[in-house]
Amino acid sequence: MRPSELTEMHFRVLLRRIMFDSLLHPIHAERIAPRAVRFSVTSKAARAALPSFALEREPTEKEHIRASSCRTRPTFSQVEGRQRVTIAHEQGTSYYGTGEVAGPLLRNGRRIVCWNSDHPFYSVDEESLYQSHPWVLAVRADGSAFGVLADTTYRCTVDLTDGILFEADGPPYPVIIIEGDSPQGVLRTLADLTGHMQMPPKWALGFQQCRWSYYPESRVREIADEFRKRRIPCDVIWMDIHYMHGYRIFTFDPEHFPEPKALNDYLHERGFKATWMIDPGVKHDPGYTIYEEGTAGDHWVKTPDGEPYVGDVWPGPCVFPDFTREETAAWWGELYKPFLDTGIDGVWNDMNEPSVFTSPTKLMPEECVHRGMGGDTHDRFHNVYGMLMVRASLAGILKAQPDKRPFLLTRSNYIGGHRYAATWTGDNASTWPHLRMSTPMVLNFGLSGQPFVGPDIGGFGENADATMFGRWVGIGALYPFSRAHTAEGTEDHEPWVFGPETEKTCRVAIERRYRLIPYIYTCFHEAASIGLPIMRPLFFADPADPALRDEDEAFLLGADLLVVTQPHPEPTRTPARPNGNWRKLLLDDVVDPELPELFLRGGAILPVGPLMQFVDEKPLDPLTLVICLDENGEAAGDLYEDAGDGFGFRNGEYRLSRYTAKQEADGVTIQRETVEGEFAVPPRRLHVRVLMDSGELTVDADDNGHPVRVPFA
Repeated sequence: MRPSELTEMHFRVLLRRIMFDSLLHPIHAERIAPRAVRFSVTSKAARAALPSFALEREPTEKEHIRASSCRTRPTFSQVEGRQRVTIAHEQGTSYYGTGEVAGPLLRNGRRIVCWNSDHPFYSVDEESLYQSHPWVLAVRADGSAFGVLADTTYRCTVDLTDGILFEADGPPYPVIIIEGDSPQGVLRTLADLTGHMQMPPKWALGFQQCRWSYYPESRVREIADEFRKRRIPCDVIWMDIHYMHGYRIFTFDPEHFPEPKALNDYLHERGFKATWMIDPGVKHDPGYTIYEEGTAGDHWVKTPDGEPYVGDVWPGPCVFPDFTREETAAWWGELYKPFLDTGIDGVWNDMNEPSVFTSPTKLMPEECVHRGMGGDTHDRFHNVYGMLMVRASLAGILKAQPDKRPFLLTRSNYIGGHRYAATWTGDNASTWPHLRMSTPMVLNFGLSGQPFVGPDIGGFGENADATMFGRWVGIGALYPFSRAHTAEGTEDHEPWVFGPETEKTCRVAIERRYRLIPYIYTCFHEAASIGLPIMRPLFFADPADPALRDEDEAFLLGADLLVVTQPHPEPTRTPARPNGNWRKLLLDDVVDPELPELFLRGGAILPVGPLMQFVDEKPLDPLTLVICLDENGEAAGDLYEDAGDGFGFRNGEYRLSRYTAKQEADGVTIQRETVEGEFAVPPRRLHVRVLMDSGELTVDADDNGHPVRVPFA
């Protein structure tokens, strides 16, 4: 019997019986991966547990073990009908993760509530934002780590003021504890359980420009033309809600966007892609095709009385698809084909908490009814509504364009939702505190299993000044997802509106990103293959170094590139740095104090490409290798290449090359080997830079597989 079928009193009685049973029987523990154990309060609770949304699939190989044999194990208890799970604090342990959270990187002493909420211009102490990740990554004093996942979709408090505490509504839920010799090891296992992100189309790594909204379509063309005229690299222009006819989804305004295909063709001819928004709220409008189809198919979320739930969003009164129903998800997916046939490249699912303007909570009422997945009230499905939406959207996009890699962005999601969509940090503001929060927010997303993420660069609400905007673009150009965005009613926020000096700063910052695309794309391949985040905290370089544990004004891009930022109007401190041989890296001849400093790790080889105005504007020729030798005079680095779109890479149509360098008596020798794949790379030139104490050594050669010598003299 499901909780929705019980009275509240009977449900509490059942919960107390299960909790009482836990006093008579030991905690149920089963190993679901080599270093992951799932704990339940009792065997009965384990059998009654609801299906997991976090896990990609239910593990097939499970081994019952004794909970007492585990190094880290939970304590279960009950407080006012809510299951509480605690893990005692061990001295020197640092806590991270918890998904989309404002505030600092280090989460010790913080409390959040996993309940997807529409909180624009959030404060540093906001307890709930747009996504829920009931997950904590704990790094012990010795650098070993463990992670804890509370596998519940109900409202869940995560309290890190004294150890780890989860307290959630709903029926008893399991917790999964992952042990690792390092935080990287924990995240690799997390990805094995919750799924790996998919390789995006390569163009999605480029810089992207958005506004709520660019309209009419002549304004979209003007923005695109300005980027090209001013030689500021950019790959994507975004269309927000004003392209729609009366905010009706899957429609185009006949006055402002009369020919969407012609507009998309115009962008494509100039090397741009186009991403367009789709919200879940369907205007309650008899005669509107989507509303009529959804009503005929009985696709709407219902009230307890069995009527479609109606709540106001941008179009006014709206109904909302019940994505728990297979029939509804399939119907929703079919809506994308005619939409994408206009030449749309990417899709943005927004407002999908779902946000409801006229509700007291600005959210769908918890008593609303979903009829799929066994049927239940909205309090169970609220945190996964956005995740179910993007899952249905992705399926429809793939069906409509089976030979193209999809790009899908979502505002609302749940842990494991990285399988379906990239994300951003929601509606921030053009303020220095929000600039400072951007880096730790992106880092904690990555530490919660979501690698493809970034903020609204420049800030969404309010007006940025020139210094803040240039500084933000400098940092944001090095985030995994790099998109500038601003709200209706604000001043223009394109790089050129802040004056020639800021425009130059932005141009150089974005050019840096494009030169680093070969390395960034290789980092995406690593994230898709083994689950490590693209953007990483400094303590990944040395998890046992306590000086790195709370550093969130510097970060690692991949394992090899250290980025030192200045997110304050004036210098306030010098960020910590990992020990070792980190050499300053210059990608161009411009020294701009507004831009982050870059350092290359000793022992690394960094692949760098030529300057482009959009991804794949021209071949990767020459390929620049920047080499920083370690204390043994050696270095290595990988380069991943494929077609940049399509799915041939799944059949071996890719190449993972490993470059190695070794210092010898009279110079440095560089060699290449193909580690994996059969992708044919055209002949190209190599430009080699070796960073030495005495200066920089360079040589030009052919990248033909033969050793390359860089002489000392």
